[in-house]
Amino acid sequence: MNLKVGDIISFKRMFTKEDVEMFTKVSWDEGDHHIHPDEQGRLVIQGLLTATLPTKIGGENNVLARTMNFEFLRPVFTGDTILCEVRIEELEPKENNRTSIMATFQCTNQNEKQVLRGNFAGVILSN
Repeated sequence: MNLKVGDIISFKRMFTKEDVEMFTKVSWDEGDHHIHPDEQGRLVIQGLLTATLPTKIGGENNVLARTMNFEFLRPVFTGDTILCEVRIEELEPKENNRTSIMATFQCTNQNEKQVLRGNFAGVILSN
């Protein structure tokens, strides 16, 4: 495991119409704002699709999440570029080749407006 307390992992993603369409099929979240574009031709991204951003860190580090807390601050639209920053707050070795982890995160759009923040905790499974 290469993570250390205090590490900040950052990455960007732009959501597309195709992302929203796929997530709509999987989640059944079919609100009109996810199906019908606004006057600027944009769709609103499902909140839980936006919330997949910090889960990238879990996927890259074999984390089994136990809790995830999200605060959705403003909408995200197709074409927005979202910067996700995850900060490792706690790492504690446990028995059975596991390490507990707690991290906080924030996501901001291309206008530097915060759209999502929260935290997650779980265990990292070691090989």
